[in-house]
Amino acid sequence: MTNGIQHLRDKAVIGTFIHAPTPERLEFLAETLVTIDASGIISAVVPPDDPRRGALEVRHADTMLRLPEGCYVLPGMVDLHVHAPQYPQLGLALDAPLEVWLHKYTFPLEARYADLDFAAESYGMLVDDLLANGTTTALYFATQHREASKLLADICIEKGQRALVGKVAMDDPIACPENYRDASPEAAVADTRAVIEHIRQHGDNGEGRVLPVITPRFIPSCTDETLKGLGALAAECGCHVQTHCSESDWAHGHVLDRYGMTDAAALDGFGLLTRKTVLAHSNFLTPDDMDRLATRGSGVAHCALSNIYFANSVFPLRAAMARGVRVGLGTDISGGPSASMFNACLTTVQSSRMLEEGVDPARPAGERGRPESAVSLVTAFHLATAGGGDALELPIGQFAPGYHFDAIAVDTTQRQGGIRLFDLTDPAATFEKILYGATRANLSSVWVDGRLVAGNQTA
Repeated sequence: MTNGIQHLRDKAVIGTFIHAPTPERLEFLAETLVTIDASGIISAVVPPDDPRRGALEVRHADTMLRLPEGCYVLPGMVDLHVHAPQYPQLGLALDAPLEVWLHKYTFPLEARYADLDFAAESYGMLVDDLLANGTTTALYFATQHREASKLLADICIEKGQRALVGKVAMDDPIACPENYRDASPEAAVADTRAVIEHIRQHGDNGEGRVLPVITPRFIPSCTDETLKGLGALAAECGCHVQTHCSESDWAHGHVLDRYGMTDAAALDGFGLLTRKTVLAHSNFLTPDDMDRLATRGSGVAHCALSNIYFANSVFPLRAAMARGVRVGLGTDISGGPSASMFNACLTTVQSSRMLEEGVDPARPAGERGRPESAVSLVTAFHLATAGGGDALELPIGQFAPGYHFDAIAVDTTQRQGGIRLFDLTDPAATFEKILYGATRANLSSVWVDGRLVAGNQTA
C-alpha cells in the first residue's frame, strides 16, 4: 500500500466498492481496481479476473492506493436540497407551522447574510461539515443577497465541493419582509443573472465543478413578473432551476387559490419545468403532475425528514418513480434537523414504510396505509447517489467509466464510529450495517473529482 497519497488524479485505487446503479441493484465490487484520469474522471473499473488487471497494476505501481481490510468505498452523497444560510438554526424551532417558521425564524436569519463576514463564517463551516459527512455534491439555496450568494459559490470552489448555487428570488411585498426581498422583478432577474455570470466566469472554476441555479424561492414569495422573467432566463442560459413545489397544505393551497392549478402546472406555465429542474418536497403532486414532470424530465428532491415536520404528509415516492419521475434525496437543512445524507436514506425508508402500513391504530389494518409504498434501503441509497446525479443530469453517483470519482472511504474498524460488523462476511449485510451505522468518524477520506477534500489519505 502506498501511503501519503492526497489525491487520486492520474492514479489508481484498489479496494471494495459499493454502489447502486439502479434502484433495485446493489453491486459489491470486491478487490476492484479503479483508475482515475488527470481530470478526476473514472477511466476503468477492473475486477480481479480482468485480463487488463496485471498491466494496470504494473503501470500504477508507484502511485497505487490500496485500501486496508475493513474499508469500503461508496459514491459521494448527492444532497438535492440545502438551505445554506439556515445552518445556524439546524435543530431549532421545528414546532411551528411552515408559514410561521419562515416569518418568525428563517427570514430574519437569512436577512443577516447581508453581512459578508457572518456569511463567510457560516458558509465555510457548512461546506466543511457537509464534506466531512460525505456530501460531495450539494444543491444550494443561498439568500436574496447577490454578493453573499457569490460568496457561497466562492467557498465551494475553494473547498472543492461539487455544488450548484442559486441566489434566491423573492419579491412579493405581500409575502416577504420589507428588509428581505428583491426590490422589483427586474432586480430579482438582474441579480440572478449576475450570480450566474460570476460562477461561470470564476477564474478557479474552469472545470465547472460549481454551477449556477435559477432559484425562485417558491410561488408564494414571487410575483408573476419575477416568475416569468426567471423562466425566460432559464431558456436563455440553460441553467439548472430549483424551487419548492406543493410542500404543505398551506403552500399547495396558496397556488391553487392563486391560479386555479397546482404548483407543477403553474411552474410549467412560467417555463420553469425543464430537464434541469429540481422541485423540493412535492408531497401533493397529482398523477397529472407526475406525468408532467416525467414528460419535462424534471426531478424531485425528496426530503423525508423535513416532511415529517412541515409537509403535512408523506411523499408518495414509489408512485412517483413508477410514473417515471426522476427522484433524489435532500436533507432540507434546516427544515430537516440533520446534515447527514446517511440519515436521509434511513428516514426515506422509514417514511415509506409508514405510508404503506399506516399510522392510525384505530383504523383496520387493511385501511391504515397506502399499499405498495415502501422502498428498500438499496433504493434509498441509489436515490442519494446515482439518482441524485441523474436528477441533476451529472455523471456522478456510481463507479463506472466516464463518471466523476466522487467517493467516500468508510472505515468500519474505527472504534469511534458507529459501525460494528463483528464477524459478518455477507456483502448485503455489510452494506446494511454501513448505511445504518456510519457516523462522521467512519468517513475517513472523501474525494471530489479525485481530489481529497476531507479526511486523510489512506482511509
